[in-house]
Amino acid sequence: MGYRKGYYRKDGTYVQGHFTNTRSRSFSNKNNGCLLVLLITMTFGVIISCSDSSDTKSSNCPTKTCGSFSSQAQAQATYNSNKSCYKNLDSDGDGIACENLSKK
Repeated sequence: MGYRKGYYRKDGTYVQGHFTNTRSRSFSNKNNGCLLVLLITMTFGVIISCSDSSDTKSSNCPTKTCGSFSSQAQAQATYNSNKSCYKNLDSDGDGIACENLSKK
């Protein structure tokens, strides 16, 4: 809202100053720009939150490396218990965990 000053009409009569609604009922270009920025930000937020939620399954896995085991049999048993969780134990992807450890 804005204040309109008083003014004289062409016929010489004075119109008292008053408050007026200076905005139209539709959005201005500035508001459309802000709305666009808000929607883009929300879209990226949803994309990021969805991509992080898919990684929560692997974050619940304990961190195990081949150095955590004294034999290949122990590493293989752990790997077989949850292959998606312990996929770092099988570096070449052939299904055999920690091939460099002894086979006790």
